[in-house]
Amino acid sequence: MATTRTVAERAVTYGSVAAASAIVGAGSVWVGGATYFARRVLTPDPVRPDDTIIHVVHSDSVTLSGTEDIVVPGRYGLWLDGGRGHARIGGVLEVDHRRQRVRRELLGVDCGTLQPGPARFNSYYWGRDPQTDLGLATEDVVVPAELGPMPAWITPATHGTGDRWAILVHGRGARRIEAIRAVPALHAAGLTCLVPSYRNDGEAPVGPDGRYNLGLSEWRDIEDAVSMALARGAREIILVGWSMGGAIVLQFLDRSRLASVVSRAVLDGPVVDWGQVLKHHAELHRVPAPVSHLGSALMGQHWAKRLVGVSESVDVARTDWVARAEELHHPMLLIHSRDDEFVPVGPSEELAQARPDLITYEPWSLARHCKEWNVDPRRWDAVVTDFVR
Repeated sequence: MATTRTVAERAVTYGSVAAASAIVGAGSVWVGGATYFARRVLTPDPVRPDDTIIHVVHSDSVTLSGTEDIVVPGRYGLWLDGGRGHARIGGVLEVDHRRQRVRRELLGVDCGTLQPGPARFNSYYWGRDPQTDLGLATEDVVVPAELGPMPAWITPATHGTGDRWAILVHGRGARRIEAIRAVPALHAAGLTCLVPSYRNDGEAPVGPDGRYNLGLSEWRDIEDAVSMALARGAREIILVGWSMGGAIVLQFLDRSRLASVVSRAVLDGPVVDWGQVLKHHAELHRVPAPVSHLGSALMGQHWAKRLVGVSESVDVARTDWVARAEELHHPMLLIHSRDDEFVPVGPSEELAQARPDLITYEPWSLARHCKEWNVDPRRWDAVVTDFVR
């Protein structure tokens, strides 16, 4: 028969085992959540679903409902018929708060048929290529790159020496069309514009793991684009990047053997600290802080590459340019909206304050993520043209 002491000892033992099992179980949940968070951040979205409903079409206006973007001032586009058609819309004419609809100017139908039904909001305004959209002579080329040929556009300068080139780098989840908005201002300043694709963006070859590397590998594709520009007569390069494209530009300037040929950079809504962006999105989606912190940490661990599904570790700390501000050497124009809902403006403000000797900072209002041009294209063109000249 067991003694009282023996029973107590067993109770303590069983209790300890149960507690340990609970801790291990909770730990597994944290790791599972962190792994999902990390993979979600790094995985491209192959499908872009319709997010807007066209209710009424008039000869000079269109009535819509959908995302918060449809009420923001500026010029935007609409993908029609699953992306086969495209229309351009302008200023807000009327808002029906009760029915949550907005009527906007109709600026043009580029292709397809504009009719009531589903559509997808296009924040880039243009939807095809610089020649079709802008009437500028454009050459379709491929950049010989590490992973294979990357489709690109070259819009040659029509005045100047022809040896000043701008290379335009789109953001996460975007494609080359994001950059078309910038071509007129750069072209007017006498720059040849090269607009490349890069790994995993849906146009260029897929990387070894099929995942974004937050700029830590994509910069090599931009190095290949710079090499092509130099081979075609460029003597000076200006880099322009939106969102993650800004993060790619910063990694190129830090790590590329060709960084010395870059005279300056233009960054629009850039990610200058992925740690802050991931924290922001974790809070938006109510991801517990320990899960998001562990997810960010797992990205950078060599032993966790298979767990996260990457072939190269993603060291988020290496993307913190506020902490690394003293390592920057190139003049930059930094454009960022205070109302950016996707990439918080705070790190851009801090970086501009840390390096006023290098950074020309242009804060915006009203514009959502990387839509500064859309809200005020005249101002955007003016500040960019002044900077690159």
